Amino acid sequence: MSGLEVNKILASIIMAMLIVTIIGHIGDLIVNPGVDKHLGHSEKTKIAYKIDVPEGDSNHSTNVKKEEIIEPISALLVTASLEKGQKIFKKCGTCHSYEKDGANKVGPNLWNIINRPKASAEGFAYSKALVELGGEWNYENIAEFLYKPKKYVKGTKMSFAGLKKVEDRVNLVLFLRDQSDNPVPLP
Repeated sequence: MSGLEVNKILASIIMAMLIVTIIGHIGDLIVNPGVDKHLGHSEKTKIAYKIDVPEGDSNHSTNVKKEEIIEPISALLVTASLEKGQKIFKKCGTCHSYEKDGANKVGPNLWNIINRPKASAEGFAYSKALVELGGEWNYENIAEFLYKPKKYVKGTKMSFAGLKKVEDRVNLVLFLRDQSDNPVPLP
């Protein structure tokens, strides 16, 4: 390749860069509304519109969490499965027993838990939060507790993550209902 051909290639590249730069500047002059052509200087003008936002928490819309809706289980208990509930209980069985007169483990014995007062298993040291909760375990509040124990009872010692699927909670509650001499009637 001769020196003349190299010069032509370099000149073409330089010329292309100049043309792109000039077109860019011309486009800025045509499109930029902030340049006052009569005064010869650039004044910043507002291109956007101000939207009035009510006083208060400016991050309200981003901080609002959708409240979790926990499905009621009473109507689903009729179609629940004891066998599936027993399989799901295996997750619970490392900490709980369900046999009549069974011993407490890390968690209390769950025999006859439906309609039993909360925090009432003999010989088990419940968390202060669960003792203060009061009331009886029924189908719905057991299912809500099983969804997220730490959310249902803030301060509980139970370190179980919870059962997110409504089918799992329904089957487990039906199984726990069956662990009684006289199971509570279905709603």
